[in-house]
Amino acid sequence: MKTSVPGPLNMLLCALALLSSASSWGARTAFQARCEDTLGKAVSVMTTRQSGYSIDNTRPFQALTRLKGQAPKNSYVLGLTRTESRVAIDVSGRRLADPKTGYECMAPNIAVNLYYVPFVIYVGREFVPGSCAYKEILAHEMRHLNAYLDHLPKVETVVRAAMAKRFNDRPLYAPRGQAQALLKQEIDNNWMPYIKSEMVKVEYLQAAIDTPKEYARLSRVCKGEVQSFIRAAR
Repeated sequence: MKTSVPGPLNMLLCALALLSSASSWGARTAFQARCEDTLGKAVSVMTTRQSGYSIDNTRPFQALTRLKGQAPKNSYVLGLTRTESRVAIDVSGRRLADPKTGYECMAPNIAVNLYYVPFVIYVGREFVPGSCAYKEILAHEMRHLNAYLDHLPKVETVVRAAMAKRFNDRPLYAPRGQAQALLKQEIDNNWMPYIKSEMVKVEYLQAAIDTPKEYARLSRVCKGEVQSFIRAAR
């Protein structure tokens, strides 16, 4: 999967670019040397959390069809998997100030936590737990659950690479007293939308599971058991 830094990112200060270019030529200012040698590297911590799931067998499949809202025409939703993605980002870091220039440097520590709220897997109440139809519908919904869970570490990999490219283990520089606020602004305006856009890509995987062919297959399983309920609903 290709990774890229969300852009355009707002640099904390034009002086940051000047200091970085000076460093690439091997000429560091005294303040830059002190920052790089004493603050340590920038750190980004990525974590993913699985919150478990429950099964709800209390709603009729007609209600599940309305709850989904986007089922193919003339079809019914026999089961449904619901959750919401969450992104939590905490920003901190050590700072050093330079009274002579009025600037400060900061080694950012960015902790990103990716997770889903607990899943609810709905199976229409017409289908008795343990029956053939129930097992088929539940197996379909477990594919949805696994697609969500498999997507999280992929997002973690992409975001970790993008952050590593952006911060490059170097301190950030800003006018004295502003580094924390400017970094927080970058996180809110650039990184948060970027990470959320990566998280929502899982919906393409979900759509690939709910194909017309799959809906048709489920309607015919178990020697017509499911079809009998659909005919009765019509």
